[in-house]
Amino acid sequence: MTELAEISAEALQIRPMNEEDLEQVETIERESFSVPWSFDAFKSALQQDYTIYLVACSGETIVGYCGMYVSLDEGEIPNVAVRREYRRGGIGARMLEALLAEAQKRKVASVFLEVRAGNEPAQALYRKLGFEAAGIRKRFYENPTEDAVIMWKK
Repeated sequence: MTELAEISAEALQIRPMNEEDLEQVETIERESFSVPWSFDAFKSALQQDYTIYLVACSGETIVGYCGMYVSLDEGEIPNVAVRREYRRGGIGARMLEALLAEAQKRKVASVFLEVRAGNEPAQALYRKLGFEAAGIRKRFYENPTEDAVIMWKK
């Protein structure tokens, strides 16, 4: 079992993602997802004025990231990931709280995301932040094939 690394609340900085972060973000993406986004996909997302992307870092090390697409008063969260050795330390919650605060500044009234049906730790985090399960997307994920739970926060 891998020992978890801890970062004090004071040492964790959450800030907007920039292009210089993408190499580390892509590494976290590859270790977190079976069908990861590419460097170019993140670069393209950063160039859009309707996206919000944040990173959590300790010094020069990116330990997590999250993002949101904003359309009118609705937001979609396509990615949330924390470097494996830093999981279960509250970083995901802090990033999402910061992301939701940024969305609120843009007058976003509701936010949704999909999460693997078997990813109970992530679902628990989202529920803690006020998201509620609203439906299922059958066979949404690949490698392995799995349903997605659609969760909304209004």
